[in-house]
Amino acid sequence: MRNETVTLLERYYSAFNAACWEEMLDCLSEDVVHDLNQSERQTGKRAFQAFLECMNASYLVQLSHVSLMTNEDGSRAAVEYIVEGTYHGPDAGLLEATGQTYKLAGGAFFEVINDKISRVTNYYNLEDWLEQVKG
Repeated sequence: MRNETVTLLERYYSAFNAACWEEMLDCLSEDVVHDLNQSERQTGKRAFQAFLECMNASYLVQLSHVSLMTNEDGSRAAVEYIVEGTYHGPDAGLLEATGQTYKLAGGAFFEVINDKISRVTNYYNLEDWLEQVKG
């Protein structure tokens, strides 16, 4: 199962970097739990799709230096990466978007059940991001 989880997460992040949202969504269980960075918990593939639509409207992002780690049975995983992006559209409650660029470390924790991502918890340093985009 460990190799299958690594393959699943590689597929997930490859789809993310290619902005292939349907491919990314295909990696998720229908009842996926998504813990947003320093925010709320959302449940379900539809909620995750809405999140991706909002992200796509506000950010152009690529992840590099992706490092995957899993437990022995592949049921849990952690991923660390570098986020390089452009803030090109408004995101509710945040600073005005004027095409600011940013680069910061990020990470995610996963639970995998039946070869699908059932939980993803994302983290990045919001204060660092705010400092970089404030202009």
